[in-house]
Parts: sequence; C-alpha cells; structure tokens
Amino acid sequence: MEADDFARRFSMRSGKLMWLMGAGTSASAGIPTAWDMIWEFKQQLYVSQRRVALNQVADLSNPAVRRQIQDFIAGQETFPDPDSPEEYAVLFEAVYPSEAKRRTYIDAKIAGAKPSFGHVALATLMKAGHTKLVWTTNFDPLIADGCARVFGGTGNLTTVALDAPDFGRETINGERWPAEIKLHGDFRSRRLKNTGDELRQQDATLRDLLVGTCTRSGLVVAGYSGRDESIMNTLEEALEHASPFPGGLFWLHRGEGDPLDRVSAFLSAASDKGVDGGLVRVENFDEALRDLVRLIPDLDTTQLDEFASERSVVSAPPRISGKRGYPVVRLNVSPVSTFGTSDVPRQHLWNI
Repeated sequence: MEADDFARRFSMRSGKLMWLMGAGTSASAGIPTAWDMIWEFKQQLYVSQRRVALNQVADLSNPAVRRQIQDFIAGQETFPDPDSPEEYAVLFEAVYPSEAKRRTYIDAKIAGAKPSFGHVALATLMKAGHTKLVWTTNFDPLIADGCARVFGGTGNLTTVALDAPDFGRETINGERWPAEIKLHGDFRSRRLKNTGDELRQQDATLRDLLVGTCTRSGLVVAGYSGRDESIMNTLEEALEHASPFPGGLFWLHRGEGDPLDRVSAFLSAASDKGVDGGLVRVENFDEALRDLVRLIPDLDTTQLDEFASERSVVSAPPRISGKRGYPVVRLNVSPVSTFGTSDVPRQHLWNI
C-alpha cells in the first residue's frame, strides 16, 4: 500500500486505530535504533575480545569495517545469524550481562533526546481525539514529551508500564484517554525487558490487554521490526480471533527492502482473514505523520507549526519513479540562482 492511500484511510477512521511504536520512531529524536545498537554491541565485543584499538573499527558506516566485525562474530557459535529475531537480545546480554548495566546503557542513550516532529504530530492527534491509545516497546519519554508540549503538561496523558500492569486494565476499561502502554518498561521503571528470556515472556496482563484491544480496534505499527517473540506472539494470537483488527492493520515500513519473514507471514495471514491494510512503505516516522495531519480537518496545529519552525525536518532524497529520472535538483540548504559553468556532473546536484 502506498503512503498516500494509508493517509486517506487513516483520516476516515478517527479514533478507530491504535498505534504500536518501536525504536524506529525515535531515530530522528537522536535515539539509536535496534540496528544501530546491534552494530555497537558487535563492535564492543570485537574490540574487547580481539584487544584492538576502537579507532580501528570506529566507522560503522564503512561496509569494510562491518564485514571485518561480522566475520569475527560469525566465527563464534554463541551468536545468532545476522538479522535473526534473536540477534538484538543475545548481543545485548552478551555485552551487558547484568540488568543494572543494561539500565545504565539505556539511560545514556535516552539522555538528551528530544521529541521529533512525529511525536508532536502524534500528540496533536491525541489532543483532538483522533488517536486514543499507543502501545510502545520504547523506554524513552518522547510521547510524553510531545504531549507536554501540545497539552501544556503531562497530566492529560496516562502512562502504563511494567511496574503496574493492572493499571493498564483500569486505564482501558475506564477509557482514560489518551494513553500509552509501555510493553518493555519505562526508563524510570524498576523493570525493563532487554534479554531473550525477558522478551520471550511478555507480561501476561499487558499481553491479554493488547490481544483484547486488537479485536476491537485497528492497529498502525510504526518503527517496529518484529524482532522479539513476545510482541509477535501476541499479535498472532489476536489474529486467531473471529474478527481481528476491525479498523484495519497497517504496518509502516521504511526502506526498499522486505520486512522480516515473520512480519510478511503475519500480514499475509491477516489479508487471508479479510483484514484491511497491509505493508505501507514510508520515508520515515516524521514524514508519515506529516502526511496524516494534512488530511485531518479542523486540527489545531498551533504547537506543531511552532515546532516545525524551530527544528529542521530531515528527509531522504525523493525516489525516482515512473518516466522521471535523474538529474534531481534538491535545494534544501540555500537557494541556487545559477549553475554557472561548473564541471560537476548534473546527476550529483541532488546532494546539494
């Protein structure tokens, strides 16, 4: 499904779609994704076990460096294959065996992060009643920070974490909207889920709540790869009910590649059951939310407009489709009044 098709469907289903958000929604806010952390874990294992200087493998954007590190990781039988669902959890536990160390690592990654355009846009939809419930695997406070800006404080948002799962039931039954439920814990919580054993056993109460709400509402999945078993087991269980995801199921996916096999199988099974939706290819979380707010009538975007004027929005160069081709001229830094007689090839000008 194209992003514009999803945006139109979303605009017609006000309040009937929940969100499930993963680490990818926090990337533009400065928090690394699971993919980023996986490579950092591999880098730390390589440096510590090979006893080499960090600067020798510091540039993780370099394919040669990644191959060097991956060859070392592949030579050890204890680690999963690249891109396997267990890779993140196994590597995290190998580098930081204790919960205290993992908490310290997460705290350092969250420090200094600020909500992105997408978080403020989501809060804007919450205030208008277009979004009532958000499930998230993230530890960060970015949803709350976005709501603080839009609502003028955090008192309007109900936050549920692993410390008080029964409060989640009270929140949903009492319709204490808007609400966020943190499936893997909150950065302030005593309990966090990072390792394989922790992620395999999703809290029973929160799991039942997620299954139940998936039989009454639609779901938008954003920034979540489908790596941990606990969440995917829960979504698959919801799909076994007679009428799952009545408002539709939309899995936002960034990039040209395919999602994990399990995600593809899940979406295929949902389609077979007649669930509306599918895989939605998007540029990123911020751009996807920008498309949504454009189509919502009478939306108060005062705070969102102020936020957009204060902070830049970074997006990838446009994909070429149809009969169009390069060169593409992108003027996102400063106006270009003339091209002169430069010898720079025209096809490179899109990177200005």
